[in-house]
Amino acid sequence: MYRRIAHLDMDAFYASVELLRYPELRGFPVVIGGQSNQQPTLLQNGSRLFARMRDYAGRGVVTTATYEARVFGIFSGMGLMTAAQLAPDAMLLPADFHAYRHYSRLFKAAVAAIAPQIEDHGIDEIYIDLSGLSGETLTLALRIKQAVREATGLSCSIGVTPNKLLSKICSDLEKPDGLTILGLADIPGRIWPLPVKKINGIGPKATAKLAALGIATIAELAQTDLAFLQTHFSRTYARWLHEVSHGIDERPVITNAEPKSISRETTFERDLHARQDRTVLSEIFTALCTDVAKDLQRKGYLGRTIGVKLRYTDFRTVTRDITLSFPTADPAAIRRAAEECLRRVSLNRKLRLLGVRASTLSSSNSISQDTGRPRQRELSLTVSAVEQKPAASRSEPV
Repeated sequence: MYRRIAHLDMDAFYASVELLRYPELRGFPVVIGGQSNQQPTLLQNGSRLFARMRDYAGRGVVTTATYEARVFGIFSGMGLMTAAQLAPDAMLLPADFHAYRHYSRLFKAAVAAIAPQIEDHGIDEIYIDLSGLSGETLTLALRIKQAVREATGLSCSIGVTPNKLLSKICSDLEKPDGLTILGLADIPGRIWPLPVKKINGIGPKATAKLAALGIATIAELAQTDLAFLQTHFSRTYARWLHEVSHGIDERPVITNAEPKSISRETTFERDLHARQDRTVLSEIFTALCTDVAKDLQRKGYLGRTIGVKLRYTDFRTVTRDITLSFPTADPAAIRRAAEECLRRVSLNRKLRLLGVRASTLSSSNSISQDTGRPRQRELSLTVSAVEQKPAASRSEPV
């Protein structure tokens, strides 16, 4: 049967949600990122005063930006200080992930009412299998776009092709509010002229290596002999490059994918020391554990392996994990386990990042939750770290 696979990507999702809240910012460059103290100030005349990028000082990163800000070269993951140099007059808003998750649930429910075969691929994108639905592809895609707009007030872009690979590319071709429908016969005209980095799975390193071999476009990759690719890449990756350049992708839309882990982490505005900044770190640590617990509860999971992640000022990253006898979604139990992980980490250096993770997940419907304090003999310790040497001595947890 001919497959019709759609990829739906919300347009500048976080920024668009903020523009619903602050419509007066439409048409202006807006950057999302940083901390909650950058909330707009309500003036006596009822108008709002927004923080400007030029006034920002810290080490936060850009979560996203409006299209008007992106023209200055601002992109997700860029340091806010760097972004401030590119667009000093841009407005700055803090990220509100509670609101983003709310709108994510709204748009996915709206799509599911029309096309239930959905693969969740993040907070702002999904794959949809339209193959078994009646109706023309264009009509279905327009119905979905309209349903998303009615449910959220937001626009999305959709690509519909015979597979996930091509649909992912096509959803980005006519942003924002785009709709692109392609068949295999359209590959030479629409896909091959694009740079190789447009293929999901060809990252910066592979792009640079292909460029060094004289391969810049998907067409040039498609015209390259497989044997030549295998002399420069692994056999598996070379074969994959050969197939995707010809638009070949047999992956199904997986409607029941289970997460492998649930985590929260934060990069500090300034370096923090475990002892000198103990109170601040303790509050952050407790909040991370609480957020992980809430995420587990909301998604209906329990976690048996609890881990921490620390990044020092020299960017060296260390992780520690503890596996409990019984899975849990209790914030106090998660904090106790994460605290035990911290006892195996050197805390005599300043930190720039702290994270908490729950893995080895199971459904909360099938396993009774253990909220009691885990006894020491009930813990089995699994340690993984970037550092070569273990910590010399036990340190006080935050």
